[in-house]
Amino acid sequence: MPPAFRADQVGSLLRPEKLLDARALHQRAQLDRDGLTRAEDEAILQVLEMQRQVGMDVFTDGEYRRTEFRSVFADAVGGMVEIAPAEQADPPLGGVNPVKLIGDKVERLRRLTAHESGFLNQHAEAPIKITLPSVSQIVSSFYRRGVGETAYPDTAALYPDIIAILRQEIEDLVTEGASYIQIDAPRYTYFVDERWRQRFRDQGEDPDLIIDKWIDADNASISGIKLQGTTLAMHLCRGNNRGAWFGEGDYSPIAEKIFNGINIDRFLLEFDSDRSGGFEPLRYVPRDKTVVLGLITTKTGPPEEIDELLRRIEQASHYFPMENLSISPQCGFATFFEGNPLSWQQQRRNLELVVETARRAWG
Repeated sequence: MPPAFRADQVGSLLRPEKLLDARALHQRAQLDRDGLTRAEDEAILQVLEMQRQVGMDVFTDGEYRRTEFRSVFADAVGGMVEIAPAEQADPPLGGVNPVKLIGDKVERLRRLTAHESGFLNQHAEAPIKITLPSVSQIVSSFYRRGVGETAYPDTAALYPDIIAILRQEIEDLVTEGASYIQIDAPRYTYFVDERWRQRFRDQGEDPDLIIDKWIDADNASISGIKLQGTTLAMHLCRGNNRGAWFGEGDYSPIAEKIFNGINIDRFLLEFDSDRSGGFEPLRYVPRDKTVVLGLITTKTGPPEEIDELLRRIEQASHYFPMENLSISPQCGFATFFEGNPLSWQQQRRNLELVVETARRAWG
């Protein structure tokens, strides 16, 4: 079995004001790339120290070198075109449209995450997590008819190129000894919400066939890679943008297909509120996998009580073995660089709660 990482986290953390200011200056061409990198380095060292003090089992760089969780792809490949804000569709239900879309044949210009993993390996002195958007997430986020059709007449034509880029990056991370790679795939949870299912039906698409297509594509990016001790996980939430979300509903409509179909070690799942439903769908997860219960909100409000969190872990163990469970926040604290409406102190307390609960639940 891979390491338990009982006190887990999703990845993104609130950016310090100094880093937000540096990025704003860089966008206005008042700070060069080297200056922004120095600001990122300083902020990452700060947040690594916070994670050490809290006692997290796995460290991240807070995704501080990204503008949002998907930009690690868009910033490293050719074939992307910038879309002016006026040309972007209104984002539905708390979603955010990318400012770049696929406009030509995509090709990897550089490693997606080498600038992140190299610094973390040098400074973390602990297991590190690197996150990547899934193939399904990239295709559904960055491909739009009328923009990319010259290069790719449909998404089926695009999948092989995205698969190749993601697969190479995962292989490179494994080769350099990554402890933990997490694939972020929130688009699957469109299909726990009947409103979204109906929206796809209205467009003439079958939601279940889309899920099958996405599973095949995501598996193609990971299957057969010799992990050599690297933990491979997938995070499935219902959206996370400045405290907002795009979907509601329990995992039942997608549970059997995804939990049995995706070839990973570990699922990070969202269970912080009533909109996430109950733990019953965990009965579909194969017993050789780990489930990370995202019980602690990153969106807003006071932290949960440890006794209540322990009670909920016990409830989850009715459907999935206690020894194969871990705990984390339900999502990142800053999936987009602006961050969720929490203070730095609230974020720290929520991470402390993860650690304290994990130690009481599993020792």
